[in-house]
Amino acid sequence: MKTITPLLLLAALLSLCPAKAQNNVTIKSPDGTISFYFTLTKDRPSYKVNYKGRRVINTSALGLSFKGSGDIAKDLKIIKVESGNFDGPYDLVVGKTKHVVNKYRQAIIQLREEKGLRRLINLVIRAFNDGVAFRYEFPRQNNWAAYTLTEERTEFNVAGKPDIRALLFDNFVNTHEGPYAKMPLSALKPESLVDLPLLIENPDKTYIAITEASLRDYAGMYLTNQGGILTSTLSPLPGQKDIKVKAQLPHRTPWRVIMIADRIGALIESNILTSLNEPSKIKDTSWLKPGKTSFHWWNGDVLPDTTFAPGINFETNKYYIDFCARNNIEYHSVIGYGGVAWYPNNWSSFGQPGTYADVTHSVASLDMKQICDYAKSKGVGIHVWVHWKALYPQLDSAFAQFERWGIKGMMVDFLDRDDQIMVNIQEEILQKAADHHLFIQFHGAYKPTGLSRTYPNEFTREGTYNYEQNKWLPMALTPEHDLDIAFTRLLAGPADYHLGGFNAVPPAKYKPRYVKPMMIGTRCHMLAMYVVMESYLHMVADHPQAYEGQPGFDFLQKIPTTWDETRVLNAEVGQYLTIARRHGNDWYIGTINNSTARDLKIPLKMLSEGKYTAELYSDAEDAAEQPNHLLKAIREVTGKDVLNVSIAAGGGQVIRLIKAPK
Repeated sequence: MKTITPLLLLAALLSLCPAKAQNNVTIKSPDGTISFYFTLTKDRPSYKVNYKGRRVINTSALGLSFKGSGDIAKDLKIIKVESGNFDGPYDLVVGKTKHVVNKYRQAIIQLREEKGLRRLINLVIRAFNDGVAFRYEFPRQNNWAAYTLTEERTEFNVAGKPDIRALLFDNFVNTHEGPYAKMPLSALKPESLVDLPLLIENPDKTYIAITEASLRDYAGMYLTNQGGILTSTLSPLPGQKDIKVKAQLPHRTPWRVIMIADRIGALIESNILTSLNEPSKIKDTSWLKPGKTSFHWWNGDVLPDTTFAPGINFETNKYYIDFCARNNIEYHSVIGYGGVAWYPNNWSSFGQPGTYADVTHSVASLDMKQICDYAKSKGVGIHVWVHWKALYPQLDSAFAQFERWGIKGMMVDFLDRDDQIMVNIQEEILQKAADHHLFIQFHGAYKPTGLSRTYPNEFTREGTYNYEQNKWLPMALTPEHDLDIAFTRLLAGPADYHLGGFNAVPPAKYKPRYVKPMMIGTRCHMLAMYVVMESYLHMVADHPQAYEGQPGFDFLQKIPTTWDETRVLNAEVGQYLTIARRHGNDWYIGTINNSTARDLKIPLKMLSEGKYTAELYSDAEDAAEQPNHLLKAIREVTGKDVLNVSIAAGGGQVIRLIKAPK
């Protein structure tokens, strides 16, 4: 395949002659395994998708509904088809892969209404080896300057009788957090809103994930079951039900993405979402420093016996800063204490907005500049928690003040929407934060859509039902739920999961505790979550005394948060998952298991030539009764080795592989 730059590609496409009148367009992936078939009839445009010669998406309608100007679906004509190949690798500043292979075939189908306003619309299709994506583009035109969209009518008519793993809601205003439902697709109720990504499992072990990429200046997409066909529905603008998007032309929708593979690990390894986003808008990225962070809210603001009064003060934060400095934890979170934020406000709690908040000042008991200066002297960065409703009205002045104080980033919380306005608010936060050298961690937020390529100061997102639930749930999050997250939500990108709970108990002994929460799943399961979960700002959320001197904490001291390469070595949906990630010359391998003990083989064929020192952390024999117990072993290995590991129920295993010098 010819390698060309985006500009050369554009020139090549523009030089193509208009296609002869036609109603069918086919585009195939570079390796030929995926075929996208577009068909235009008088009534509507539609598409189908084949994978390795077998139909995976049956005929599915395309269309858009507008207020005041009617639908775009009927009486369309293909004016021109432009097609070409693309081979443009790129590097990610933050990601699961440093150097990304980016090969696809593209077709731009230009459509025009034959009646009425004679509007122009382009359907852009890209076929990758691990999926297909398409979006609608609205070029500038004389007879159509703006639109008000009431619905996007994109169908995904999945072939066969598959099962699904889905996050379901009954309302567009939500935290994007919850347990996953597992059911036949046919059992999905029409009133359920399916959040994305959705995982579809076929009996022949073909896996499909539906999600969206490059969600910008548009409404977030959900799916509903309309007569057995998954159909898009968009989050409405606040305060009403009908209007979903308002835009000036030129404009375009996000990419509608269908990931396809006969190996579930290929979906986890995929970089299709970042490939569908624009290159970084941050020219100088040298200030971006991903890493791990404390987060004492999760453990209940635990401190040891002290000679000072715990609270929103220097000494309380110094205790955690010193812990981070001793243990290679790059950041400390300044949150507040006991449900009271670090900035002045009249709110009743962290999440209950009042009438006043000022994030350009800290409360009288806290000197933020003193905190930042002390942390800097210890080699630790400070980032802060902030409610978005406190931050957004002061965005420019707040970010300028944060930079003056020496803050490195922030968690922006309680966003809880994905309508067009909220989508634009989040991009504005990323843009302006970058201007002040600040990273962002979104909480109470919708799934990622690959935008961390465009704004690599987006380190992570929540959008997961995570270990904070163990502070109040009568039943803790299960290892099965962790696997659901890994096989579904993580397909969209990084996830903040409140990692680091070191107080594991057998399931029968679990009880919810707001302070020093309990975990089920073994210590090794928790260690492995730092490898399995993609995030560029992993929490080390328990209290210092829970870690220091404890088995396995040395692994957390060493593990990075960004990766040069990612490989899935073992995977069975709902059962177990082994992921290997490379950072420089060293590899980290993590395995998480469900509630059935098992033996697994871990091949090391991804290792380069030469010897490695392997540090292995495995469940102890008594892990069922003492889940915090583990065994550590050190051995020499090469890429020819296959490791046999025994994993407890709810267990895990981690390996650090250090390349031996030549």
